[in-house]
Amino acid sequence: MMSKTDQKIVTLGGGTGHYSLLRGLVDENNPELIIAITGTWDSGGSSGRLRVEMGVLPPGDTRQCLLALMEDDAQRQVAQRLFNERFKEVDGPLKGHALGNLIQSQLQLLYQGADRGLDAARALFRVRGQVVPVSLSDLELCAKTVDGNVIEGETLIDTRGEGEEFKPKDKISRIYFDSQADANPKALEEIAQADKIVLSAGDLYTSILPHLLVNGVAEAINSSKAKLIFVLNLMTKRGETDSFKASDFIKALSFYLGDGNRIDYIVANADSIDSDIEKLYAKEGQMQVKLDEAEIKKIASNAKIIKANLAKYSPKEHLLRHDPEVLAQTLLKI
Repeated sequence: MMSKTDQKIVTLGGGTGHYSLLRGLVDENNPELIIAITGTWDSGGSSGRLRVEMGVLPPGDTRQCLLALMEDDAQRQVAQRLFNERFKEVDGPLKGHALGNLIQSQLQLLYQGADRGLDAARALFRVRGQVVPVSLSDLELCAKTVDGNVIEGETLIDTRGEGEEFKPKDKISRIYFDSQADANPKALEEIAQADKIVLSAGDLYTSILPHLLVNGVAEAINSSKAKLIFVLNLMTKRGETDSFKASDFIKALSFYLGDGNRIDYIVANADSIDSDIEKLYAKEGQMQVKLDEAEIKKIASNAKIIKANLAKYSPKEHLLRHDPEVLAQTLLKI
């Protein structure tokens, strides 16, 4: 087995894209030096209900991070099946909840805080990597569109593309929180001490950019000496990034970061995606993100574009995702 690297890597992301990133890093880097910073504005499904009913921070994204950071394959496979299993056959308050969300929510209450509850979960499941909420505040994400429509709640923003009345040209013009978004001091501390800061692939306006709305986070990133790396999505998402090219992602990131020249590296997929897979995604209003390098340079002139064969398709789940191993190795070589 090859020795692991010892880079202090801070990642910011949401659920699925963040999972792939962490899954690769934990196999290639010292797990104790991986810090996953997660959002606290999820408003839908099991997480959203627990947030209201138990008064806890939404546990969905942190659940994914804990799973990804488990180092033993056998343990992770069992935990993944258990954590993600939802109560479907029962009636009453448990119906629809993921067991992993319930465990984390109860730990938050027992240990009187999301951060302490997460530390307890890490101890329970022998997770050496850290999972840090970007904020300990109860946050409601809102979006305003080009036509002036206001959407309140992460879930409604996330699913706006599924409605029959959705208009792709009515793009999201800005996102914001409806209350004060105070940063978790631990998150700012880890950002300041990082060797590399990685913004994972994921839903741009509901998983990635909201981190930069939290007071002090963009400033901490901009003043950090760490290399800032942005992992570009493989595909667009209906309702959030319709018809986006790579430069559109960078333009949005630069706006919320406050400085396009702060971006050091952009990691992009180098290989073309199979036409049959593209057709399947096209039926869902998604298309491959085109890498328009000349336009990117106009926005982030200092950024170096790193290309790798990142796309990995799972026919069983009909999911196109970043290859965790290739992605991790690409990031660690920078």
